[in-house]
Amino acid sequence: MSRGRSAAVLLLLAGLTALVAVPTWLTTTGASALRGDVAVPVPGTQAAPAVLAGAVVLLAAVAAVGLVGRAGRWVVVAVVAGAGVLVVAAALAVLADPAGTAQPVVAEQTGVGRLTGPVHVLVWPYLAVLAGALDVLGAVGLARASGTWAGPSRRHEVARSATAGVGSPTSRGTRRGPSTGTGDRAGPTGGAPVPGADGAADRAAEREPDDERATWDALSRGDDPS
Repeated sequence: MSRGRSAAVLLLLAGLTALVAVPTWLTTTGASALRGDVAVPVPGTQAAPAVLAGAVVLLAAVAAVGLVGRAGRWVVVAVVAGAGVLVVAAALAVLADPAGTAQPVVAEQTGVGRLTGPVHVLVWPYLAVLAGALDVLGAVGLARASGTWAGPSRRHEVARSATAGVGSPTSRGTRRGPSTGTGDRAGPTGGAPVPGADGAADRAAEREPDDERATWDALSRGDDPS
């Protein structure tokens, strides 16, 4: 079984475990100071909160299936099996003492905490035991299927190293440093360089702003610079 199918099975088990935790598990009646005897339903989330916690753990294992390697798969298997055992133990505890499970809920809803009628156990705790057993079987199947899994993909690591290689100093060609302005320039026909051409061009560029300022100064004095 592939990783995708294993994740789908775990997702199904997580949904099934959460489904049996939501409905009413127990019904009874309790004494109320203002209304007398009142019917008190006890949902599975209050009777056995560990069942819903097991569903959350299974949901987390779904995400872990796609990330772990061959060594980490045993951690996922252990987590899934532990969640199944937790669900079974929580449901069996409710079945073993339904009155003790219902009494805190009755006290919370009525403010008295005294049961005035028998506690009726519905089918959902039994289904929770079955769901927990399926979770344990899912862990066994996951252990067998994960032996054929390949390691996690390393394509992102290859792409990252390739990107780093493009920007590294060894992957770029040697660049020439900037001109210092003292070198020789090639002649107009592409022949031998003309000595001192750079220096002459720089001096001409430096003189141009001075000539312009001198012209404006002459015009401001009333002289004709031409």
